Amino acid sequence: MRLCFLVEERYRHDGMPREVIRQLSAWGHQVDVVRPGSSLLRMSDAVRAGSHDAWVLKTVSGGPGLTLLEAAAAVGLTTVNDARSIRGVRDKALAAAIGRSRGLPMPLTYAAARPEVLAEIPEAEFPLVVKPADGSSGRAVRLVPSPDRLAALGSELTGEGMLIAQPYVPNSGIDLKVYCVGGELYATERGSPLGPDRGVRGRRVALTPEVAAITAEVGSVYGLDLYGVDVLLGPDGPVIVDVNDFPSFKEVPDAAARVGRAVLELAGTGGTRPGAAAVGALPEPVRAPVPAPAPAPMSATVSGGR
Repeated sequence: MRLCFLVEERYRHDGMPREVIRQLSAWGHQVDVVRPGSSLLRMSDAVRAGSHDAWVLKTVSGGPGLTLLEAAAAVGLTTVNDARSIRGVRDKALAAAIGRSRGLPMPLTYAAARPEVLAEIPEAEFPLVVKPADGSSGRAVRLVPSPDRLAALGSELTGEGMLIAQPYVPNSGIDLKVYCVGGELYATERGSPLGPDRGVRGRRVALTPEVAAITAEVGSVYGLDLYGVDVLLGPDGPVIVDVNDFPSFKEVPDAAARVGRAVLELAGTGGTRPGAAAVGALPEPVRAPVPAPAPAPMSATVSGGR
């Protein structure tokens, strides 16, 4: 197969997607790498029909790569993930609206084009987590304890574009990150960027049936096949605080090979992974928690994201 990876400069030396590209090349596939943030592109030539079997995006949320991916999709090329699905999670305000409307456990979300407008949020909602709607990798995420502190942050928030604000979910300071690769779910935990242990290295953990069900439903709701979900275990249960269309897949065993195989499978089926019989703790994607069976394995298989 011939594949095109759109890779932002900041990810040029990252293991994801560099190791995936290396693995695909070792398997004999041709992989072209385009750096949309530093290249002059002749659009009609870049996205001509039939030039690649699939396009894969690994760029920052607000980068130019998504526009190029959408152009490829517009002329009928296969994209991984589906370009429309990526748009639905890259904009965090849009992702929150979609998720809550479909019953996903996501925080109440306020959106504002100007930071001063956030002052209209009721004081009872504080503390707040404020971040750019197009943020990624924890960029510019702020915990705001009070309206006074929000007012003091005004100048820092200016220039960040559309902002979202969500009531803070009390938690242990540990983020649970769940990755979906080829229909399998892998759970890891690491220190929250807002907590005292944010530098703590991640580690694999067991995946509970409840979190597995929620993560599988994320793929169904947003139409994603390769994705990651950030979950907080709050006092009222798991809460989704972020969805990523092509995450780092850190701590996933043999991540490069697993992601590479998933890309090839999606490329061969036009961007949609065929539904597979589920095994293990999660019989099918469901919105409600499933009863707890035997101890959950380190990974679970789920049916396709679409």
